[in-house]
Amino acid sequence: MAAERHPRATWRGGLAASLVAIAGLALAVSAAACRRAADPAAAQGTPPAGPIHLVDATAESGIRFVHTDGGSGRRYLIEPMSAGVATFDYDLDGLIDVYLLDGAALPGTVLDPPPRNALYRNRGGWRFEDRSVASGLADPGYGLGVVVGDVDNDGFPDVYLNNHGPNVLFVNNGDGTFTDATAAAGVDGGDLTGAGACLADVDVDGDLDLYVGNYLRFDPAEHVQRTIDGLPSYPSPRDFQAVPDMLFVNEGDGRFTDASGPSGVAGRAARAMGCIAADADDDGDVDIFVANDVDPNIHWINDGTGRFVDRGLEDGTAFNEFGDENAGMGVDCGDYDGDGRLDFFMTTYRGQMPVMYRNVGGGIFQDVTTRCGASDGTFEQVKWGTALVDLDGDGRVDAFIVNGHTEDNIEQRDRSACYRCTHSVLHNRGGRFVNVTGSAGPGLAARHSGRGAAFDDLDGDGDVDAVILNSRERPTLLRNESPGGNHWLAVELVGLSANRDAVGARVRLSSGGRTQVAEVHAGRGYQGHHGTRLTFGLGGSTTVDAIEVRFPGGRTIRHEGLAADRRVRIREDGAMHVVAGSSRPPADR
Repeated sequence: MAAERHPRATWRGGLAASLVAIAGLALAVSAAACRRAADPAAAQGTPPAGPIHLVDATAESGIRFVHTDGGSGRRYLIEPMSAGVATFDYDLDGLIDVYLLDGAALPGTVLDPPPRNALYRNRGGWRFEDRSVASGLADPGYGLGVVVGDVDNDGFPDVYLNNHGPNVLFVNNGDGTFTDATAAAGVDGGDLTGAGACLADVDVDGDLDLYVGNYLRFDPAEHVQRTIDGLPSYPSPRDFQAVPDMLFVNEGDGRFTDASGPSGVAGRAARAMGCIAADADDDGDVDIFVANDVDPNIHWINDGTGRFVDRGLEDGTAFNEFGDENAGMGVDCGDYDGDGRLDFFMTTYRGQMPVMYRNVGGGIFQDVTTRCGASDGTFEQVKWGTALVDLDGDGRVDAFIVNGHTEDNIEQRDRSACYRCTHSVLHNRGGRFVNVTGSAGPGLAARHSGRGAAFDDLDGDGDVDAVILNSRERPTLLRNESPGGNHWLAVELVGLSANRDAVGARVRLSSGGRTQVAEVHAGRGYQGHHGTRLTFGLGGSTTVDAIEVRFPGGRTIRHEGLAADRRVRIREDGAMHVVAGSSRPPADR
């Protein structure tokens, strides 16, 4: 978690690496000063409007959820780790709903009524209705991670919670309610402390398997008390035992088999945080990237049958460019430089740069953070939720980073730090990023201690909005009102022989002389889920020249000459429906 909080060598490279990082920070600060000097409006505190414009729509949304970490002042390690958030269309009415995870009372705390997770149904027009209890998703466990996917291939999204304590699988009944199917499925995961989770068809048999990240083995009875400069502090993750993650293989009849041992996943113990299942080596099977806290990252490479080998050390994703492990938090992937290959972007703790792992081909990745500007203005932040997402619709993925310190008393010992902070928006300008937070709209002016985040088109207008879970307070909903009039295409996929959600499908879209590549993922960012519906920015193009979809299992579908500014649904048999503007999707879903 925190290099500054514990006098330990989080950076294995030692003094030399630290000096390089400090030099990089100095250059970044100098560059920022130069930009302010060259921009009179910015120097006067009134930055000009930028290409991205986000507005806080929380108050009008009707969402009243307030997060709790269950703390009593004893500073148990898991308190600042909570929690993730998911966005998905649970009732298939065409509108993206919001699911917020909550903590639970820890020893020394009595909470009445007890905290519960909250599901808010999207009613349109930026109004959300609390359906937590009515849906059956008001889980009272200590929420950390969440992933959504159709595990029984019935056409309705199911929900898996990765908790501190037993995990929970909720199966969607198709009538707006969910049933706890954990015992029958055999996926409670034991009494561990969760992290991110992913759903993916690792053995390509047509159903979704479950990868469960585990943070560490935590027992409040074995709490470690810490102080720094006379002030109470959270303990280090190194004070607790790392444990392996788990893999559950879907048997297709409601049951899962624990395949952690045979798959190879049980062979590595590390402190997982965020994870994402992605075919970054483009060999047709899904691999899994795990961002670890104070441990080298894991990149599980699939042999095509659901057996994995960690290739992080060999392929360049285990460490940063200095040869150091990071306090990894969240991870996302996308093609940031437009070369047709999926890259990974990982957030980290304060005093560390986030890491952009560029996919250079041949299964090899390179840390290009300093070269592409992906750390601009973020070195001094504790960085959590993240996404590579096209916020201004120009056809290039930008980087959004959620910030907020773990320690609510950090400003008493370090005036350069902030517990509640502004979040960061890095605008992609052709493979290089520029921090445009100050000009990205009033929605970024407020300061919060953020954690998980999800990015989806909540109002159906073709641009991607954001939901941020803030620790100990209400979430933030950011409505995207970016100028520019750029066009878009939203794509939903339906598998037939492949898993119903087409998780793992790769989409290649060509428009206006530019080609974009994206995949359908279930589980991403910091312990959360979003983006089952893919949204492509088209810039000024009013048509899509071609869209090619490779479904899990290898079947490829191609369509040409699509009009922009609509949502389409493409099935594995090649059928395509235009569903934009309809209140309910066709029956084939």
